[in-house]
Amino acid sequence: MSIGRPAPALAAAAATRRLALPFAGAGAARRPAAAVALALALASALALAPAAGCRRRPALPAPDVAALVGGTEIRTAEFQDYLARTVGDADAVMASAVLSQLFDQFLEERLLLRLAADRRLVPAGAPPRQAVDALLRQAASPPPGEAEIAAWYRRHRRELARPERVRLRQILTEDRATAERARRAIAGGEDFAAVARRLSRDAAAARGGYQGELARSDLPPAFVDVIFGLRPGEVSRVMPADYGFHLFQVVERLPEEVTPLLAARAEIAARLRRERSDRTRAALVREARDRYNARVFERNLPFEYEGMYGEKSDSRRAAGAAGAD
Repeated sequence: MSIGRPAPALAAAAATRRLALPFAGAGAARRPAAAVALALALASALALAPAAGCRRRPALPAPDVAALVGGTEIRTAEFQDYLARTVGDADAVMASAVLSQLFDQFLEERLLLRLAADRRLVPAGAPPRQAVDALLRQAASPPPGEAEIAAWYRRHRRELARPERVRLRQILTEDRATAERARRAIAGGEDFAAVARRLSRDAAAARGGYQGELARSDLPPAFVDVIFGLRPGEVSRVMPADYGFHLFQVVERLPEEVTPLLAARAEIAARLRRERSDRTRAALVREARDRYNARVFERNLPFEYEGMYGEKSDSRRAAGAAGAD
């Protein structure tokens, strides 16, 4: 059994734009990634077919053009390559909303690459990650100061609260007879950790069965009351489970507390740096979007585009602006 360790005092949940690739829910328009790739390849092939009436000026973009960035055509094959690199699993089934987010992420990388190249920070064909890093370095601000860290700490003290915890050891055996033998050895004066190293089959046996600091929420419900009812140094009765028999020893009890500023300082500073980076990146995307007039050709995509750069999105933004007036 592995009871696990509690989460750190400060959740390091960075607000990034990286997509976690959720799968389609009920009722969502779904496409296997392999099917999307096939459709994108087909669109590219159609673009190579001879155009009827070549003297006519085409009213629509070629079928393999997915978007325009500052007058530069972005081909569906480029998104196909990006999708293969990002998703990896060609059999994954994704909703149109997820594919739209992926396309927006792809398009924003191209916008930022164009912006970095125009600023002469990277060559035009540089990898998008290199372009983003160069733009962020150019816009870098000083590291968070003590006053800023302290102010964040005051605003978020509740997030830094830690519940009552115990430092716990356990012995896990395959049968009750071995567990009872371990308990008799401990009652006879043998050290719990030494018995755990000798008789336990738990993964932490080599560490004397030590499980770390655990709150009530970290423990199986069947064991919570017994473990939190033990005094420091006290050993539980033999407790059966589906996978074996347990003995627990509480090494120390730790009261509910708020993590001190000094202990939380490094995590707070890292979080502030991530938040600044996210804000800077969002501002750079807005600047590039306004400068290069990105446009998505929704009819050329093999899924229902629901992102930020299509014609429908432009109409929704215009309607929202008119309503605000």
